[in-house]
Amino acid sequence: MRGRNPFLKATDERTPTKPYTITVQPGNIVVHVDPANLHGGDHGLVGSVLGELMEAGVDIEHSCGGVLACSTCHVYIASGGKSCGEASEEEEDMIDSAPAVRSTSRLACQCVPDGSTDIVVEIPSWNRNAVKEGH
Repeated sequence: MRGRNPFLKATDERTPTKPYTITVQPGNIVVHVDPANLHGGDHGLVGSVLGELMEAGVDIEHSCGGVLACSTCHVYIASGGKSCGEASEEEEDMIDSAPAVRSTSRLACQCVPDGSTDIVVEIPSWNRNAVKEGH
């Protein structure tokens, strides 16, 4: 099961309307997002931070396949967070089970920026997948 949890009600999803960048910290990795070529589906919602970063080769742990069934893709939106849709109640409930929650915490599989501004994402040290598992 990947992309969308069939047991949760569908939410109104907005997607970016113009190009923007995701800068990943640490590492200062810059990912350019083109709204005409969004990724996701296999890694969270289409256009999600997780989907875009995975497509760019930035490996973030996501044990449930991006279907909002765990908190392993927990990240911090260090700047540009207002361009991301509000977290659903289900996402907020799942974030509560993540370590070191901050006011800027989001699940990368559910966070879909609208493209109105560039964003900076901080990946917590425990969430950096240091081993490529080939899948």
